[in-house]
Order: sequence, then structure tokens, then C-alpha cells
Amino acid sequence: MVKVATIVGGSAGTLAIMAVIMGFFWFFKSCKSFSNRASETGSSDPSALTEWNRGVGPSSSAGPSLYGPQGAREFMLEELEQATKQFAESSLIGYGSFGLVYKGLLRDDVVAIKRHPGIPRPEFVAGVMYLSEIQHRNLVTLLGYCQEGGSQMLVYEYLPNGSMCNHLYGNGSLNKIDSLHDTMALPFRVFVSADTGREAPTRLEFKERLSIALGAARGLCHLHGLKPPLIHKNFKTGNVLVDEDFIAKVADAGVSMLLEKIEEASPSYTSSVNVFRDPEVEVLGSFTETSDVYSFGAFLLELITGQDEAMHINYMGSNESLIQWVQSRLSCNDFVDHRLVGSFTMAGIKDMIKLALKCMSFPGERRPDMNTVSIELERIRENEMEMTTVKGEGTAKIALGSELFASK
Repeated sequence: MVKVATIVGGSAGTLAIMAVIMGFFWFFKSCKSFSNRASETGSSDPSALTEWNRGVGPSSSAGPSLYGPQGAREFMLEELEQATKQFAESSLIGYGSFGLVYKGLLRDDVVAIKRHPGIPRPEFVAGVMYLSEIQHRNLVTLLGYCQEGGSQMLVYEYLPNGSMCNHLYGNGSLNKIDSLHDTMALPFRVFVSADTGREAPTRLEFKERLSIALGAARGLCHLHGLKPPLIHKNFKTGNVLVDEDFIAKVADAGVSMLLEKIEEASPSYTSSVNVFRDPEVEVLGSFTETSDVYSFGAFLLELITGQDEAMHINYMGSNESLIQWVQSRLSCNDFVDHRLVGSFTMAGIKDMIKLALKCMSFPGERRPDMNTVSIELERIRENEMEMTTVKGEGTAKIALGSELFASK
């Protein structure tokens, strides 16, 4: 009898252990499934974009997993008015492709509110719901929306250090670039720009600029990796924001697509000069992933030169694209931002310039994809970290092009 009880007890114990193991396996699988939705590399449910493209709002069949608590929240106009002190001028912090941008305190959180004139539209809500589901460390998070008072508003997380324009341009001098004949062979001379004593508010070393470039590249790479891919269409230095730790986040992802869906045009898209716009867009009549890659190349050049390329082209009275301007105007003087002196190696700056020009090469099919760009930037950064941090190397003098671009 004791033997039978022992056997029964042992069997019950085995069953209990198996039940615990199965329960643990189910819990782990559920957690993994949830984490994939908002991970650094996870992509959004393509059914949301399908519904949006069909011109309808979120369907009930989509379920709470897509349009539940993790989705965009609908805010009342009264809340946003209180957050911005009735959209006071003192709360106004800028103007973007979607309209005026205000800083506000909403439910104890600081947010950025973008305000665009327009009537309520279901396409707007569907688009916001889809975009809010795109989560990545290097993308500015869309928190919610509002459609009241003759306005359509987007509520984003607020990044205290603003856009990279604030940290590059300042009141610094207009740097110049030297001659270029073959964008791939790079047979040109590069000089460090002269110091005029007028500095931008932040001195970002070369390694820091590489980290910011890498973060922005990863943000674009995530957008292009969605099914279907999401093309930014308006990537530029002003749309690369940095948080308190100078981690880069790409802003306005999907905003141009949202504007198209609600049939509202933004003045910024029809600007006569846009050095970040891929010239092939005008020829082909559409944007592709390579269009964003071209824009990213222009961004890399601004990180290297520390200058506003659009101001240069306006100053010269030219409507040429950035790459055409580089090819025709690299005739003298300066190229590398003087604030970078002592913080980069010859190999590092050479590789970054080459990468920028590859991103802007023609035809567009010759350009690398953003995943390849991210890998190359990570390689350059790792080499720079090793050479300048561990070995203490760094360029502290003006470098002639023959020295900078000599074959290894």
C-alpha cells in the first residue's frame, strides 16, 4: 500500500512539474511575442498600412493589439490649449512640414505639438494610428493626435536638445569645399576651415558626429525595413533630433505620407531650393528608398563641414542639387569643420566623405541601402574609437588632399 502511494505521489509530482514547465514556456512565448512589436528592429503590422491605403479607419477586426493602449491617444483641444497656454507665442518653438510646433506640458510630460489647419478626416486618424505603432530607439515617438478647432494636431515626445541644426550651424562661418571631378575616386584636396571666432553652441567631436549619424541611419533603416517600406521623403539635418544624451532620433517619419493622404500640401515641400531632395525624384516622379539615401548623404556632408549647405546654394543663386553644387564649386579653401581639428583620423574622415558621396551617386541604383550605410558607419566609428581613444591619434593640423586621399 505504501508502495502504491509512493508511485501515485511520484506521478502527481511529475505532472505538477510538467505543468509548471508548460506554463513557463507559454509565458516566455507571450513575452517574446509582445517584445517583438516594440523592439529596436521589430516592424509594425502591415494590415494597418493596408487599411490606411484603402482610405478607411481602423477596423474592429484589427483588435486591441494594434489600436489599444499602445496606439496613439486622442487628446481634447482643451487639453492641448492648457498645455501650450492657449498656443501662446511663448510656447512656439518652430515651424515644420506639418505646420507650427509648440512646446507644452501635457499630463506632467513635456511634449511637442504640431498644428496643421484642416478639417476632421478619417484618413488622418488611420494614418496617425499606423505611425504611432512604429517604435524604434532612433525614431521620435508619436504619442497622439487631435482634430478640433479647425486644426489637425500631432503630439510627439519632446527632445530637449533639439535638431542637429542647432549644434552645427550657430553663427559660424560659411565653410567652402574644394574641387571634385570623380565622386568615387576622390581626387581632390581637403582643407580645414578657418576659425572666425564665431562658434555654434556645441562642439561635437568627430566620434560624436559619427554616433549621431549612425543613430539616424538606424532610424531610416528601420523605416525601410517595414513591410511595406516607409519612405521618409523629407529627411534632412533639421529632422535629426537629439535627446539629453545626444542619442539621435529621426523626426517626421511618415508625415509627408500623412499630408498626401489628407490632401493637404505643405509649403516646405514646394521650396525652390532643397539640397536634400534627390534630383531623380523630379525625373522619375516618385520617392524610393534610394531617395532617402541621397538625403542622408547630404546630411553626412553637413556633419563633416558643419555648415548649412542650403544657405550656400541660396547665396550663389543656384537651384542645383547638393551633389551638382559640390562637383562644380569645390575649387578652393575649406572643407572640414575647424571644430573637428584634433578629433579625427585621416582614414576616418576620408571614409566618411566617401560614404557621403556614395549615398549621393547617380544613378540611384548605385547607392548603398541604409543597412549597408549603418554597417559602414559603425565600422568607421569603431576604428575612430580605437585610434583616437586607445592609441591617442588625431589630426591636429591642416591636411592636404594628396595626403588625405592617398591610396593605401
